[in-house]
Amino acid sequence: MTVTVLSSPERRRRWTTAEKLRIVEESLVPGVMVSEVARRHDMHPHQLHRWRQLARHGLLAPAPDASPTSASECCFVPVAVVPDGKRAAKREDAGEGALLIELVLRNGRVLRLPQSVPAARAAALADALEGLAR
Repeated sequence: MTVTVLSSPERRRRWTTAEKLRIVEESLVPGVMVSEVARRHDMHPHQLHRWRQLARHGLLAPAPDASPTSASECCFVPVAVVPDGKRAAKREDAGEGALLIELVLRNGRVLRLPQSVPAARAAALADALEGLAR
């Protein structure tokens, strides 16, 4: 019987988001070549370039420690309340005097919703616009 031992890494490795971000940060150090970082981690430079692109667009971000188990649960996200002069944002087609909630997503898109929208619905819409599945 003949046994062949393969010393190269398996082809379908699973990288955690934290590992990807650490490797991307390592590749962003001035004077470091992407190909050297990729070789050091036994990966193809194209994969590292893709991770850098995702990180640049805000699509490669660390996941929260405890991810929600259902769409009805929400996650905490940073919020900034920015006054718009002395009056709150209002919109004619949202109803008489309806206040709007404006969410600026990581990918730069802006989502404006009436204040009456449930939090779970707003989170699902934000995820859909960012290209995430919940």
